[in-house]
Amino acid sequence: MRRKKKDGLFNKLSNIILVFIFIVITTWGIQVTNAATSSLKFAQISDAHYASNSKSTSYKLIKESPELLDDAITEVNNTPNIDFVIFTGDQINTPYEQELLKFVNYANKLKYPWYAVLGNHDVCVGGYLTKKLYNEILKSKNKNFNFDKMYYSFTPKSGYRVIVLDSIIDSRVTTNGKISEEQLKWLSNELKSAKNDTVLLFLHMPVIEPFSSDNHNLLNSTELYNILKKHNGAIGVFTGHYHTTKIVQDENILFVSTPSLVSYPNSFRIVNVTNHKKKVVFDITFKETNLKDLQKRAKLMVFSSGLYYGEPKDRTFTYEIER
Repeated sequence: MRRKKKDGLFNKLSNIILVFIFIVITTWGIQVTNAATSSLKFAQISDAHYASNSKSTSYKLIKESPELLDDAITEVNNTPNIDFVIFTGDQINTPYEQELLKFVNYANKLKYPWYAVLGNHDVCVGGYLTKKLYNEILKSKNKNFNFDKMYYSFTPKSGYRVIVLDSIIDSRVTTNGKISEEQLKWLSNELKSAKNDTVLLFLHMPVIEPFSSDNHNLLNSTELYNILKKHNGAIGVFTGHYHTTKIVQDENILFVSTPSLVSYPNSFRIVNVTNHKKKVVFDITFKETNLKDLQKRAKLMVFSSGLYYGEPKDRTFTYEIER
């Protein structure tokens, strides 16, 4: 009898020790996994072309821009766990101070921090709404915007570096873009300091055109591309301007062109980026407007709806970059 009792106690003690060891190993494994991976989630809205009182054009629903912007903001607010929202240019259709102030009032409905990139429609050449005034308005009306220039960087979360470039030429009226020499030098230093961080680069004009357009392209895109290719880490480049849906992966760089809110397909993107030990994963979700009647009308206004809508891999898709 005594031997059976001793065996029973031994077995119970052994089981307790095994359970304890299992809990320790499991907890350690979870901690290691969490340390090796981290995620960042953001929304990219481009070419909102907000206008408080204007007629629609041949292919843009300018008159309905407030309604479409409000719909996108509602969709974003209904999406959980977003770290920030960024507007990648042409926030307003006509460069007037009052239009920008009204746009900011809409954007401030977002429950997440938001930032803005300059577009060619956003500032006036030789007029009142300059880059300096645009910057001052954002600083005074957006509590999360505290930058002194319209090119800037910040760290939204450990392991990620956001870099915003100003590609707008304000010395003459043009829909082409160019990155200044000052910015290119600054960008090189930013990329060096980013080290192992995943870089998220935002500008209005694409580095790689989604389709050819000599009067819309970035004039020194090759120079910018060469600087980016010197960086060994993962880079996501997010742009607008062409109102189309296109994604191109070039080794460690993902070039993402996002369409306009006011022209077909009246959409924006939700992007979830995850840093793993050996790879970076971009989960990109294409979000279309809930205003389907407007979307149907916008589709009839474009010369090639397929070009603007893109292929499935240009909309909702997962891309991986090795580290």
